[in-house]
Amino acid sequence: MDTLITVLGTNLLLVMTLMIGLWLISIPLRDVSYIDSFWALGMVIVAGTTYIMVEGVAQRQQLLLLLTSIWGLRLGLHLLLRWRREGPDRRYMALLAKAPGNPHFYSLRKVFLTQGPLLWLVTLPVQLGQIDSVPAVLGPLAVVGTGLAVTGIAFETIGDWQLTHFKANPANTGMVMDRGLWRYTRHPNYFGDACVWWGLYFIAAETVSGRWAFISPVFLTFILIRWSGAALLERRLKRSRPGYAEYIARTSGFIPWPPKRER
Repeated sequence: MDTLITVLGTNLLLVMTLMIGLWLISIPLRDVSYIDSFWALGMVIVAGTTYIMVEGVAQRQQLLLLLTSIWGLRLGLHLLLRWRREGPDRRYMALLAKAPGNPHFYSLRKVFLTQGPLLWLVTLPVQLGQIDSVPAVLGPLAVVGTGLAVTGIAFETIGDWQLTHFKANPANTGMVMDRGLWRYTRHPNYFGDACVWWGLYFIAAETVSGRWAFISPVFLTFILIRWSGAALLERRLKRSRPGYAEYIARTSGFIPWPPKRER
């Protein structure tokens, strides 16, 4: 119990300290959009600090750290480069435009101090999954989890690559991306994210402590589909992108599935 409290408490303190540091950086930049890249990179940091703090089963610890690092470093770099290439995110610009007072303190409260605890919550599988020293070997659930996480990483990577190349072509300006993986799901990146964290949970769930991390993939799937992910994005795209309503009508919203035939 002492180890569990130490790990969770230390990681929460670390995440919130980093968030305050990122907020201080945002003041002279007048932009908070890079927080999205830290959402992924911060999870790698949490997995790494947990690995350093505890002495669990080496195989399980290394597997959780490896998969989190591959996913987080790839996604974090992708989002950071996108921010540098495309500039401030319109979502955050709209949010800060509503600031009733000092926009910097508003961003601290609405962006950084909000995302910190959520990041910590989502990383519960790679925190709790590293603590226990039993079972001493990886079992079938870890194999399933690894396969699911690898599938999610591949799905998200391919989807991001396809979208980046589509947007880079001036001929596609204003058009709806409905090719490649985007033909089968409107959000292959979000679907990939969900697969990764359900996979990490399955690996962690072979331990008693790790089973309690189920709230992480449940919550992440909820925010990706219903809260700040697909739901928020699609409200904007339906207003700004001609043909997006038709795309919604024929394409699965989350789980990949063959598109419906148009009448």
